[in-house]
This record gives sequence, C-alpha cells and structure tokens, in this order.
Amino acid sequence: MRINYSFAVRILFVAFLLNVPESYGQTNASPKAMLAPKALRPDIKIEYLMAVAPKSVRILYDESTGHAYYTCYDGEVYQIKNLLGKNPVAVKILTVEDHGIPRLQGSAIYKNTLFLTGNTKVNNGLGNKGRMVRYDLKAEGKPAMTVVFNTVEYGTNRTVFDHGWNALEISPDGKYIFVNSGARTDHGEVQDNNGAWPNARNGSLTSKVFRFPFDSKNLVLPDDEAKLKADGYIYAEGIRNAYDMAFDGKGNLFGVSNSSDYDHNEDMFWIREGRHYGFPWIIGGIENPQQYPDWIPNPDTDPFIPRSAHAWAVKYFRNDPDFPKIPAGVKFTPGVQNLGPDANEYRGHSGKIFDGDQTGVTVSTFTPHSSPLALFFDKKNALSKDFKGDGFTIRYSLGARGAMMKPFTEQG
Repeated sequence: MRINYSFAVRILFVAFLLNVPESYGQTNASPKAMLAPKALRPDIKIEYLMAVAPKSVRILYDESTGHAYYTCYDGEVYQIKNLLGKNPVAVKILTVEDHGIPRLQGSAIYKNTLFLTGNTKVNNGLGNKGRMVRYDLKAEGKPAMTVVFNTVEYGTNRTVFDHGWNALEISPDGKYIFVNSGARTDHGEVQDNNGAWPNARNGSLTSKVFRFPFDSKNLVLPDDEAKLKADGYIYAEGIRNAYDMAFDGKGNLFGVSNSSDYDHNEDMFWIREGRHYGFPWIIGGIENPQQYPDWIPNPDTDPFIPRSAHAWAVKYFRNDPDFPKIPAGVKFTPGVQNLGPDANEYRGHSGKIFDGDQTGVTVSTFTPHSSPLALFFDKKNALSKDFKGDGFTIRYSLGARGAMMKPFTEQG
C-alpha cells in the first residue's frame, strides 16, 4: 500500500478473524478451535507465545528494562515473566482496586514508568469521569501511584458509542504524554442518557487528543474547552476515536480512528498541534449528511446507510435540524490518503463498491468498517528492505460472520 504524505510510509495490514462467541466471557460452552494466523510471506514467522486473560486490550514492552506487560479492559495489569524463555508466565501486578479505573482502555510505558487511563461511572451511572494515573515500577514491592488527572463529571450514555479515554503515547523525548478521548456519539447525534444530559452531543472532553507534561499530577480537567485550550491541554480535535497512536521514526505522531455506522472510510491522521480533523462534520473524508437540516435518512435512497447498522436500528440516523454548524474560521485537516493497492475500497454515490486501484480515487484512509485498532512503526529501521521504517496497523474483523465489521473485498 502506498500512503500519500510527504514522508512515505507503507502500512502492512494484519486482519485477525476471531472465533469468539457473542457472549464471550459469559458462556459455559466449549470454545471453538482457534485457527492459527497464517503468514503471507515465507520470511515472516508466527509463533504461539501464551494465552492471555479475558478482555486483554494493550500489550506493552519497555525497552529500558526488557519487561513486557499487558492490560485488560476490567482493570487488571499483568507483567509477562520469562518472555524469551520456553514457558512465559503472566503475573498480575495491579487491579482496579489499586488504580481506580474500572474501564481501563489505555496504557503506555516509558523507562519503567507506567501510565494507565480510562473511565469511571459516577452518579448512579448517569455521569462519567476520565482518569489517568502513573506508576513508578522501579521500586521493589507494590509500585507507587500518582494521579495525573481526573476530569469533572460529564455525560455518559447508554450506547455502544461512548468511546471514552483510551490510546496513550509518550513523546520520543519523554517530555509529554498524549491521550485520545473518543467521541460519546456515533456521528454527532444527541445522546442524552434518557434525559439526564439534555441535548448533549460531543463536549469539551471528547473527540480530542490531549497532551500533558510527563510529570503532571493531580490535575482536574474542566468541561470547558476555552480553559482546556488556555492551559495547553488540547492538542488536536475533530477526531472521532483514535484508538491507537504512534510516533514514526522522524517524531511525527499518527493515529488510526474507526468511523461511524455510516459507510464512511476509516481514518488515519497525521496528528499535529492545533489541527481540527473534521468530526462530526467530516468523517472518513466524507460529509456527515446529518448536519444538513433537509436530510431524511433512508437506506432506500441513501446507500451509505447499512440496514444492519446499529445506529440505523435505534434511529440515531435522523433528521436533525439542530445539528451544530461548523465553527466559524475552522479549517479541517484531511486524513492520510491511501493510494492502494490494499484497503482502498469505497462506496460510490450509486451504491456500488469501487476499488481505488481501478478508479484512481484515493480514500481517507481505509475500507469502511475495517476497524483499525493498533498502530506501530519500525522506528529503528530494523526490518528488511521492503519494510524498513514502515508503519503497521492491525484491524479487527469478524469476517464473513460480521454484519458490518468485515472488509468489502478480499483485499480489505
């Protein structure tokens, strides 16, 4: 795949098709046999390492110590012992009772300092707070915790689209910690949690990338965009949900973002300070039609609305004359343009699916609903010539069993 930006990076895709029952973690049935992933090149070797705990989210490696860790959505943190030996073992070192983040989606490590971030529900589930903590893992015994920030309470909702605080990335010089706070909506619609938060859409604390000094502590983040900007904490905005971010070998920050239930392409952004990337008005390089007061959603007339979409089934696609206008003076920065040959399928206005290789059209950035969830770069130029310095992303797909989260074609 060729990616169109000034310092060319190719993305190699690895799509994992998981045989996981819908009631994963809540079934007594014997799990189906997992199919081993297959390498697509003879010089790539895939080895089984170990099984991990349920709801594992992030895997970390600390180059300064050679230690590896992984974290789980429910708050558990494991250190992998004997990583390079014959029998690696995961040892639980932290739980939600230690750090106070019951919805733990983000983690990062730098020179034996561990960062964790996520969300807590408050006010009997009607409210939500973001939280980040830092652990010094150098000392013997239980590591000492420092609170980096808590947010004030802001509106949670009862949907699958309350993305929360998740991706963490530390600047190469160790001075800053970057964190993504995903949108609390699918595409900018009202999500009021049964009236608890009237007319709430995306507020000051969501759909943004924040930046904090590495040694920040005990911050309280207000639901006040002007104050957050004045304090220098908002780094970039208009990003639906950059679920993973990574620096390349030249110190440029990128993020991969999953798009809405509409057939928007999935974005990859070169994230730069002060930029706005379009959400909720532009998603995947395509205008969000709900911003127009005369739009009447109907899959019969709008082929970009999948009938299988959750947002269609529960009527989040709707005529919305109160949808906010684009702020005056704001200029949107587009996503990275994919020149092919893979993951550049898109839906045309006729409803047909096209391949950018055949039409010459670039997309921003990946095939719709392919859910890019991980991003990393060969920053040390350690790989073979054709991969040296490249970027890699992992996408999640249920394959043929999925209603939406599957590639449009075998090329992704």
